[in-house]
Amino acid sequence: MPGPLDGIRVLDFTWALAGPYGSMILTDLGAETIKVEPAGIDWQRRGPGPYVDGISTYFFSVNRGKKSLALDLKTPEAVAIIHDLVPTVDVLAENFSPGTMTRLGLGYDALSARNPCLIYASTSGFGHTGPYSSRGAVDVIVQGISGLMSITGHPGGPPARAGYSIGDMAGGMYTAIGVLAALHERQASGKGQHVDVAMLDSQVALLENAVVRAANTGETPGPIGTRHPLVTPFQALPTADGHLVLAGVKDWQLFCAKIDRLDLFDDPRFETNALRTEHHAELEPLLEAAFRKRTTTEWERELEGVCIAAPLNDVPAMLADPQIAAREMVAELPAGQAGTLKVSSTPVKLSRTPPSVTRGASEPAQHTREILQAIGRTDEEITRLAESGVISLPDDAS
Repeated sequence: MPGPLDGIRVLDFTWALAGPYGSMILTDLGAETIKVEPAGIDWQRRGPGPYVDGISTYFFSVNRGKKSLALDLKTPEAVAIIHDLVPTVDVLAENFSPGTMTRLGLGYDALSARNPCLIYASTSGFGHTGPYSSRGAVDVIVQGISGLMSITGHPGGPPARAGYSIGDMAGGMYTAIGVLAALHERQASGKGQHVDVAMLDSQVALLENAVVRAANTGETPGPIGTRHPLVTPFQALPTADGHLVLAGVKDWQLFCAKIDRLDLFDDPRFETNALRTEHHAELEPLLEAAFRKRTTTEWERELEGVCIAAPLNDVPAMLADPQIAAREMVAELPAGQAGTLKVSSTPVKLSRTPPSVTRGASEPAQHTREILQAIGRTDEEITRLAESGVISLPDDAS
């Protein structure tokens, strides 16, 4: 069954992680995505590993399902191809430094003149306005400048980067949201527009609780480990064989009885959530001592109905969890000489037009001939362009 974005065509100039992650979301939702890659080289595909049978799993995971068009964008002929292709697409996605696409002759003004309905989505470190707009940024830079690293980790420890590239991926997610909003608005206006998403802005949006506290109370949030700043207990606690994550104690007296520490219920330091949060440093070692007496599974059973509790999994344990299988959150995709590769799937579940994650990453330049033929280029012209290095064809075939 076609996905919800069936009929939407995306011209994708993105690279690294933030941009491809955003266009991957659109692809999973059913858009036809044409990934523009450099002609003659596959430097994107030689990016970070790990590698399986020569395939970069990093590249594969965020470029699944996309068609491959290989062009040398520094040549006038390649720019002319893009200008001819733009009227046939709905969305253009790019995450170069601001100004790069304009210097190539592929900026928003030039291409929207070719297609006034075009949604032109730009993802960058700091956006296309402001004093930092010309500065480059990668995930760790954005995590640092946003303040995220200052609240990640444990009290007294050094600043810590979040365990995955949330700086990149949040930018990609908000870009996809912006594109969907612009596509919806286009139905009424008949016009496209420029979507400008900054990775830094995306982090500020996700820091909502820390922002509210710092901006309105004068508090400077800091790292608090696995705790919540306003609710206690709300954290990971060591057990006899691992860790248990606790949240939302409904009945403090019953909870104390379950962990065999009724004395804590009568302790004036812990009578209310506010007091428990105020005195968390005194409460935490008492809870740790209690929870070390049983296994994680035993505590899960014991605390059912008393609070929300779950094991603290490592990634392999998460992948083996039956809930992950039931939600089909791991997809096994064809991967050429590697056979198949497993990737995380889409979390969006739709009852009537479900997204589909079934196709792996294309081979380099795999669809170049098909795409150029669709905009009127003849086989002879395609051969000439390949011989002159303007385009690449699969396996350098002409």
